[in-house]
Amino acid sequence: MSLKSVNPATGETIQTYEPTSDADIDKALTQAESYCASLKRTDFASRAEKMRKAADILEQDKDRWAKLMTSEMGKTITAARAEAEKCAWACRFYADNAESFLADEVIEADKSKSFVRHLPLGPVLAVMPWNFPFWQVIRFAAPALMAGNAGVLKHASNVSGCALAIEEIFKKAGFEDGAFTTLLIGSDRVERVLKDDRIKAATLTGSEPAGSAVAGTAGAEIKKTVLELGGSDAFIVMPSADLEKAAEIGVKARTINNGQSCIASKRFIVHEDVYEDYKALFLEKLQALKVGDPMDGDTDIGPLVSEKAREDIHAQVFDSIEAGAVRTWGAEVMDGPGAFYRPGILEEISPGSPAYDDEIFAPVALFFRAVNLDRAIALANDHRYGLSSVIWTKDEAEQEQAIERLQAGATFINDMTASDPRLPFGGVKKSGYGRELAQDGIREFVNRKTVAAG
Repeated sequence: MSLKSVNPATGETIQTYEPTSDADIDKALTQAESYCASLKRTDFASRAEKMRKAADILEQDKDRWAKLMTSEMGKTITAARAEAEKCAWACRFYADNAESFLADEVIEADKSKSFVRHLPLGPVLAVMPWNFPFWQVIRFAAPALMAGNAGVLKHASNVSGCALAIEEIFKKAGFEDGAFTTLLIGSDRVERVLKDDRIKAATLTGSEPAGSAVAGTAGAEIKKTVLELGGSDAFIVMPSADLEKAAEIGVKARTINNGQSCIASKRFIVHEDVYEDYKALFLEKLQALKVGDPMDGDTDIGPLVSEKAREDIHAQVFDSIEAGAVRTWGAEVMDGPGAFYRPGILEEISPGSPAYDDEIFAPVALFFRAVNLDRAIALANDHRYGLSSVIWTKDEAEQEQAIERLQAGATFINDMTASDPRLPFGGVKKSGYGRELAQDGIREFVNRKTVAAG
């Protein structure tokens, strides 16, 4: 069955793609294996030169990549340009730092010499989502390629144009055949690729069911995996917070990428003393956002990724209201063509409803009232996901409590969660395991070989 890219702002089909044949999959895996076998561990300078060239291509042609991202999945053109620029940053970061990150690690022991050497594993399968179609791939590929591995990409089927563009970028940058390959395949063919002996490890960013499936297959094959799955991040606001700034950043944190980000703040847990004031500020700023054509530079929020996604989101909202939630404003289907969904607020949310238990992947803020910090942290932790978290407070003791007690892979203080090449990124609980970015990310897919001499 052909893969189809559909513009979510218009509903029009952009392009259809024929899936990669079994013969071409086999050829790609053979090339990936051969590429890894041909590399010398000391080729950091050569790989860094190519990675910097990839960064230049990403940056110089950012308008081209931005239009492609926006047309395929609906993010605003401004956000898409920023995504291309961030990808260039990540490429340069690993070009500059990979060699030092993977330098021999000397360990004092009762030996004449002892150290850890970091050796590449080989071809790594990356199963990536549509919401950040360039960034999610580059933040895996840049460290993986700099470590001497090969990248084999299975991207989301609705962003096949982006998937092929990323392969084009690495080839134009000078990476050899087999270094990075895109497979245009559906999810039903992932297991066959993952089980292939030439694939040595896998990384997935996506849904909880997809992560469970990949982890199960990889576990049976005894292959390393890194998973970044769902998130329903808490955004705690305490009385000492700068409410104006917290509202401004809170709206941005909830509506980033049209509300379709795993690390978007989704659950706003506000101390009762400032609850009404904060909600009023938040609503004022939310209502001021422009929803419309994502190709227009003045647009703040574009469509959801598809009409099917919008139907699913609205069903979650409806079921939550049926269970007792109050729709304060918005959170509704917008008239006209495209998969547009009005941003909004739900409050008085009951346990057992989708808004309490699941992830709302749309610009709908979920408001909760807390009597104190203990209750706020308890509410934040009362979820199966633990990707990131935010607290707004000027009280250092409250900041420390949040750091120690919030069950999440990160806690941001008086700011919004954002991924950064310099900082490790990943979650706990059902949000996955392992880390991307920083030194942690490049070391996920290497053999930390112990060397000791008597």
